[in-house]
This record gives sequence, C-alpha cells and structure tokens, in this order.
Amino acid sequence: MLVDLHCHLTAPEFEKNLDEVLLRSRDMIAVSSGVNWEDNKKVLALCKKYKQVKAGLGLYPLDALKLNEDKFQRDLDFIRKHKDEFVYVGEAGLDYKESDNAKKQRDQFEKIISFVEKLKKPLLIHSRKAELDCVELLESSSVKTVIFHSFTGKLKLAQKIADLGWCFSIPTAVVKSEQFQKVVAEVDISQLFTETDAPFMSPHFGKRNEPSFVVEGVKKIAELKGLDGDEVVKMLYVNFQKKLL
Repeated sequence: MLVDLHCHLTAPEFEKNLDEVLLRSRDMIAVSSGVNWEDNKKVLALCKKYKQVKAGLGLYPLDALKLNEDKFQRDLDFIRKHKDEFVYVGEAGLDYKESDNAKKQRDQFEKIISFVEKLKKPLLIHSRKAELDCVELLESSSVKTVIFHSFTGKLKLAQKIADLGWCFSIPTAVVKSEQFQKVVAEVDISQLFTETDAPFMSPHFGKRNEPSFVVEGVKKIAELKGLDGDEVVKMLYVNFQKKLL
C-alpha cells in the first residue's frame, strides 16, 4: 500500500476540491500533519471523515514562536489528550531560514522532545537550515522513532542520522532534486518513507501537489535503488507498519 507520510490536507489550496483529491488517493494512506492548535483540531476532524487519512499532530516552529508559555503548554496538552488518535508528533523542530530567534526555538524544541519522550510516540522533524542543531538536541534523547522530513542538510550529517537509527521521509520533489536523490542513494531503504508535503513541493512543474503523486517518489526511489517499483511499495509500507503503527 502506498503511504504519503506527510502532507497538509487542511491547507487552503485543498478547500475547494478535497473530496476529489482524496478520491484519487482512496487506496492509500495519507498522513495529514497539523502545525498548530487550530490546525491539529482540523486534522483530527479529517481523520473521522476520510478513512484513508491519518493524523500527525504538530507544532510548527514558526507557529510555536508566536505563543506565550501558557498557549504553548495548551498545545502540548491537546496533543497529549489525543495521543491515541495520531501516528506521530509533527511536524516540529527548528527553522533558521525564516526566523533568527534560535534560542527560543531551541528552548521550545527541547520541551517538545521531552514531551515526546514521555508520550512515547514517533517524532517527525522540520529542520530547515537547522539540521545540525536538531540532531544535537535529539542525540541525547530517548525518542525511539525520529523521522527527518524533507532533509536538505549535508550528506555527511544524513549519514550520521542514519547511523543513529533514525529515518528520512523523502518528498516527491526527489524526481528533480539531487539533494534528495543523494539521501536515497546513501540510506538503507529500511530507513526511508515517502511523502508529498502537499500542497507544496510538487513533482510536476506548476501543479499543486497531492497525496496521489507519492507514486512519483516511489518510482524514483525504485530507480535509484535498482529495485522493482511494486517491491519498493511493499518495503516502504513495512517501514510504516513497523515504526508508526
């Protein structure tokens, strides 16, 4: 079974035709990731409406920066309350490209890591221009399943992440991105997942991304690994079952 491990089905781009989008992906699993308190509520509602949608409840670093301590804790409490209704905490992490407030981001991410340790759930990482700091903050933690989404850091750091037993979620943009292709080539397939990050990072120029396009990522991974496409689908689904269900 195909799995889109990370997408944003609550995004405004899907408001007009989400039913059509999910009809095209009815025979696969799509994990819609929340980015804040309101979005997490919408994600849970989607899961109740569409059987192929699963939830990731997260606190996007740029959204977290806007919160005072009370509201930050409110968001964590909401995630804890619904711990049996989602497959991972995420996305969460650090983003130094869009904000230079690194100290507050690190402080908040440390709290999220501690929270996830106690919750004993997988953690999906956003690490834009902050890959090394994310690794260093996670390295001493007891979080069992760590997944770096759309990793764009140095290949040497990717190898370290793999050596630590963590995973990568490869977006459909792998069809045109040498960076993602290098990660796929270096990392064992048992540590890979596929995602779209829909509606973003489409494999098709000028076209909105959607969960059904995850097949394009699978094809490219199969090509890079020298494996049959159907075999890759099965292997990636086994990864999902073992690490997230």
